[in-house]
Amino acid sequence: MSARSVFPQLEQLLPRISKPIQYVGGELGAVVKDWDATTVRWALMYPDAYEVGLPNQGVQILYEVLNEQPDVLAERTYAVWPDLEALMREHGVPQFTVDAHRPVRDFDVLGISFSTELGYTNMFSALDLAGIPLESKDRTIDDPIVLAGGHASFNPEPIADFIDAAVLGDGEEAVLEITGIIREWKAEGRPGGRDELLLRLARTESIYVPRFYDVDYLPDGRIQRIVPNRPDVPFRVSKRTTMDLDAWPYPKKPLVPLAETVHERYAVEIFRGCTRGCRFCQAGMITRPVRERSITTVGQMVREGLEFSGFSEVGLLSLSSADHSEIGDMCSGLAEQYAGTNVSLSLPSTRVDAFNIDLAQELSKNGRRTGLTFAPEGGSERIRKVINKMVTEEDLIRTVVTAYSNGWRQVKLYFMCGLPTETDDDVAQIGRMAHEVIKAGRIAAGTKDIRCTVSIGGFVPKPHTPFQWAPMVRPEVIDARLKMLKDVINSDRSLGRAIGYRYHDGEPSLIEGLLSRGDRRVGAVIRRVWEKGGRFDGWSEHFSYARWVEAAAETLPQFGVDIDWFTTREREQAEVLPWDHLDSGLDKDWLWQDWQDSLSEYEQDDCRWTPCFDCGVCPSMDTEIQIGPTGKKLLPLTPVNNLRVPA
Repeated sequence: MSARSVFPQLEQLLPRISKPIQYVGGELGAVVKDWDATTVRWALMYPDAYEVGLPNQGVQILYEVLNEQPDVLAERTYAVWPDLEALMREHGVPQFTVDAHRPVRDFDVLGISFSTELGYTNMFSALDLAGIPLESKDRTIDDPIVLAGGHASFNPEPIADFIDAAVLGDGEEAVLEITGIIREWKAEGRPGGRDELLLRLARTESIYVPRFYDVDYLPDGRIQRIVPNRPDVPFRVSKRTTMDLDAWPYPKKPLVPLAETVHERYAVEIFRGCTRGCRFCQAGMITRPVRERSITTVGQMVREGLEFSGFSEVGLLSLSSADHSEIGDMCSGLAEQYAGTNVSLSLPSTRVDAFNIDLAQELSKNGRRTGLTFAPEGGSERIRKVINKMVTEEDLIRTVVTAYSNGWRQVKLYFMCGLPTETDDDVAQIGRMAHEVIKAGRIAAGTKDIRCTVSIGGFVPKPHTPFQWAPMVRPEVIDARLKMLKDVINSDRSLGRAIGYRYHDGEPSLIEGLLSRGDRRVGAVIRRVWEKGGRFDGWSEHFSYARWVEAAAETLPQFGVDIDWFTTREREQAEVLPWDHLDSGLDKDWLWQDWQDSLSEYEQDDCRWTPCFDCGVCPSMDTEIQIGPTGKKLLPLTPVNNLRVPA
């Protein structure tokens, strides 16, 4: 039976809310299929507002991969703002997709991509609005499978009671395997009900189904063990790794937003994974090994993506884009191909020591200079050794001089506060470094009309990193250091007025730390926060530290633990961590040794260009590093006047 559209009811509410266009759908690139002509139906959710969720690369890729299957339907849903949520509850309008405005509960799968744990409360709102029971144990055969993905799914334990399954790692092949399992189960008449379907998913050994695992605790609150509660599921669940990126050249038809979004560009992922070994970086650790997309595939994707979308910016994405073995030829080829148009190139993620004069010149062609962001991460050389960010102050000065000399007048520098072993002096050095950047930049540019923005984020220890054992710093210490840094920056008014200063205070970071390293007991905190009105916790204007502290005080004492137990407490090597049964490929002993090396301020090289350091990923996952150069150029070069790109 066809799923009804709720748009007639929704339409009556739109004049009463802000930004109604974000709920209308119909974007270029959107797909609407005949419900009755499909067998398996996915609702894909990014648990944040449309303006943040629509550009998300992962959701766009899966949306396209699924909709290319003739008997599969995929639609999108996003978190609704509180003004619409209140009206939906008042008028009985359920959580809907933006493509055909179908009720989310009618789909076979609700796939939620968590880039950050602060999106968990929005998941509760979506489930509740959809009429889907919050806890997995209360759902029936008629409810969709609630499937978590994204980086946060590498420790889904805090939401284990509320999801049905989680996928670790790359999603392209995983969603097709899941689709095949659901298709076969439905064709057989849905035998065994919901449990049978979840069991079939668990037997893949790459899909985690929390209900099939029990957690036992020691009297002091630590985990004793996490074990399967039935014999036919694996002890450990492995991540998925898509090795041949050229075989998955998505997105081919990017979504072009109707409303303003945080990114409006054609984005192509030029490689996946990173082996630089920054000890704080979960993304770099869990996406190993490095797999490059070839220069020819990148060129073809850009040509077709621009032709379809009309975007005027191309973002070459990765964790460190300038590390691609063919980045020079890639940028020069694209710059040459789109010379004379208004198409600009950007490298959203650029390492300080990988940016050079050639890249600067290619990125500044066509007269448009997109923003440049560099991430030294630590202010002192000592703390950069601790975090394995092998960048010197000389590297940074040379890089910004290159940028200012080539016409840039604004650069952004990103640092973290609250890092392991950090002192007040390590943070003060950020201010001194910013002063040196302005001094050198003014000389290079021949003018005082330059700016540097210092942006500070709070450090959060993440699972599957060497810092997963590290204690967090209390918010009041973070805030005191941030205030001290502001004073250092402004100590020289001539330099300070050229330096912008943005920061996140310590309280949201502590809560993110609670969620990132929490176990199933933290689920009670999240639910209580949501019940108290918690929504959009990634937005400073909606986040309430007091609400989280109150919820934790009401729920955690029954387990004999508190917020500090999960955040500011250092873990011992022998402790069972909540995610130990989830295999990212990284050897736990190797991670521990790297944690010890950090305390000794020992730097580890990048295994792309040095012998293997036995992190464990390649042998355990049966993978390997895949890098060029291929020796090819950006071919075929299509004359730009054949492209529908505005000049």
